[in-house]
Amino acid sequence: MAVTVISVVVAIALALLIAVPVTYKVAIERKEKSDAQTLGTAEEKARSIIDEAIKTGDAKKREALLEVKEESLRTKNELERETRERRTELQKLEKRILTKEETVEKKAEAIEKREQECNAKTAMLSEKEKQVDELVVKGKQELERVAGLTAEEAKAELVASIEEEAKVEIARRYKEMDTRAKEDADKRAKEYVVNAIQKCAVDHVSETTISVVQLPSDEMKGQIIGREGRNIRALETLTGVDLIIDDTPEAVVLSCFDPVRREVARVTLEKLIVDGRIHPARIEETVEKSRREVENQIREDGENAAMDVGVHGIHPELLKLLGRMRFRSSYGQNALKHSIEVAHLCGLLAGELGLDVRLAKRAGLLHDIGKAIDHEMEGSHIQLGMDLCKRYKESPLIINAVAAHHGDYEPESLIACIVQAADAISASRPGARRETLEAYTQRLKKLEEITNSFKGVEKSFAVQAGREVRVMVVPEHVSDADIVLLARDIAKEIEASLEYPGQIKVNVIRESRAVEFAK
Repeated sequence: MAVTVISVVVAIALALLIAVPVTYKVAIERKEKSDAQTLGTAEEKARSIIDEAIKTGDAKKREALLEVKEESLRTKNELERETRERRTELQKLEKRILTKEETVEKKAEAIEKREQECNAKTAMLSEKEKQVDELVVKGKQELERVAGLTAEEAKAELVASIEEEAKVEIARRYKEMDTRAKEDADKRAKEYVVNAIQKCAVDHVSETTISVVQLPSDEMKGQIIGREGRNIRALETLTGVDLIIDDTPEAVVLSCFDPVRREVARVTLEKLIVDGRIHPARIEETVEKSRREVENQIREDGENAAMDVGVHGIHPELLKLLGRMRFRSSYGQNALKHSIEVAHLCGLLAGELGLDVRLAKRAGLLHDIGKAIDHEMEGSHIQLGMDLCKRYKESPLIINAVAAHHGDYEPESLIACIVQAADAISASRPGARRETLEAYTQRLKKLEEITNSFKGVEKSFAVQAGREVRVMVVPEHVSDADIVLLARDIAKEIEASLEYPGQIKVNVIRESRAVEFAK
């Protein structure tokens, strides 16, 4: 049984060994045939694809060639069209240029023709000018022969006659214009000024550089002098004031240009006289106390002045300087009173003109502030006043009003002009200032000398305290037209040569008289 099974297995194995190679070979042959068939089919497909690609490429090539030919043909047509258009434009331009050349040639010919005509006319005019010059010379010679004057003499006579006529005409026009301008301006100005003066009235004192202290008796003079003069030396050293003790009964004179120091000395001396104890230690103590009192009084006076005028916000140092002006005088007029008066006048005038009244009063009150320190510092009170106002931050308008109130600077506002006018009114009103008799007579004499120096003046008289000069002229030498110009020339000469307060009226009088005696 087992042998049978083994035999079967062996047989099967042998069969398999024989069948496997045979089957493998058969399979390989079949595969080779299949591959050969597949390869042939692929070659055929490849050939057909290549043929189709070649056909497609030829077709596209033909299409591309056709497109290129069409594009080149279209481009060629466009170029030919543009060429034809440009050729047409060039032809038109050429025709236009030819036309312009013809026109230019014609114009050039016309210009040449006109130039020739102008040259001919120029030559003709030159010939005629020569003839005219000859005729003018002959005419002048004939006129000189007939008139008996040379050309220069006739010219001088003509110029003199024209000058005389012009002088008369100028005088007449000047008089008309002056009269016309004054008809309205004088009326309104006088109204403003008179109203301002009537509304403002202040007192005034005389100018002085000395103070007089009354003594209870002449024996007090010895106490003031002291043993070997020690008391008077102490007083003079501490106050800077000269004490003059002379034969004047019961009086001591204090002399000093600085009014504040003089006031301190006066208060000190009065205190010492009342106390009766006069010695160097007491003098030193009293001088210090008097100095403080005067400084307090100065500050109060400045504040009172500002309050009186109605001006607020002034720097305290400026108020002190205003107070110092109480002891300062000019031409017999107290400086502080003058400043207060000018401030009131400025306010009144500003009110009439519709300007800022407070600003005008402020400018008027501070216009002479430089006089408070002009004894101590060099420079005019105008420059010192400008410096003070700048230092204490006053407005440019106030500074300009201070600078321009005497005409040293150009006024930049109506308020500056008002300050000028108010200052002149306050200084020149009757009784405001005092001058010495010698200076007064010298001024009148100089005024008459100036007027007598003009040609045609017979005599002159200074009247109304030098505020008017009456000029009598020789009627044969000065005509009615000349007196207008003569009055103006005299006024200008007085302004340039003479110093005076206010204004001076120049009154030129021309009159003709016929005198006969009945016998």
